[in-house]
Amino acid sequence: MRAVIQRVTQASVIIEGKIHASVGDGLLVLLGIEDADTSEDIEWLSGKIVNLRIFNDTNGIMNISIKEMGGNILLISQFTLHASTKKGNRPSYIRASKPDVAIPLYEKMIQQLSRDLDKIIKTGIFGADMKVELSNDGPVTIIIDTKNKE
Repeated sequence: MRAVIQRVTQASVIIEGKIHASVGDGLLVLLGIEDADTSEDIEWLSGKIVNLRIFNDTNGIMNISIKEMGGNILLISQFTLHASTKKGNRPSYIRASKPDVAIPLYEKMIQQLSRDLDKIIKTGIFGADMKVELSNDGPVTIIIDTKNKE
């Protein structure tokens, strides 16, 4: 499971020309799922996301988590995070899970984030053509791969 986590002052997802979901101060999380992902990946990644201390405290130091600051999360599924560009110029998405595997894991991630944050998680629509708009705050962007826990 791969996640691109962006600290935002605002983010929204537009589907068919209409805003489907939006958040103010908080996180935009792009999530890529592969067949090897498990419930343990979901629990670990969700805990990491809600507890990352990437929001500024009163001294301007990144020392506060989304959970502590009361912000919201916009979670967007994005199979292209598992693109392989090793050969040629056309990315291969062979590692990205097909919908029959990815959708249940995506839904479990929504539920786990909601439990860990104690809030409803805003989302896009799995498989939809989405336009994502954001104002990256900082900019702060963190990439996490549950198969390479750095």
